[in-house]
Amino acid sequence: MGTMIKEEYRYSELTGKIIGCAMEVHKILGNGFQEVIYQRALAIEMKHQGLEFSREHEMEIFYKGEQIGNRRVDFFVEGKIMVELKAVVQIEDVHLAQAINYLEAYGLDIGLLINFGNTSLQFKRVMKPRKKSLEL
Repeated sequence: MGTMIKEEYRYSELTGKIIGCAMEVHKILGNGFQEVIYQRALAIEMKHQGLEFSREHEMEIFYKGEQIGNRRVDFFVEGKIMVELKAVVQIEDVHLAQAINYLEAYGLDIGLLINFGNTSLQFKRVMKPRKKSLEL
């Protein structure tokens, strides 16, 4: 688990714990279940590991200061980390874009995208992109 913790990354210890919980779930269940099964199992595992979280955490989405809808993120851990789960064969760019959009919409810096659908657990640390300055 030491390779998952990189001190230069914000909340590295916490994201390492979450990934460890996901690894335990994947070790026991393997792949092939629906996302909700992994979500329930991960909730149990994170509770056993003493992590505080909310599941199916609903957050409002705004556009130019006006609320335009709601979205539920799979987990919001320790009030700091958004965790989005997938149960697909392979994580694709669209899944990564979705996770980055959630970070932006929720005003968060760090998230995890975890995929249980492959024979090996897949996870990506997602960070809010830095705003690009325009050069004229």
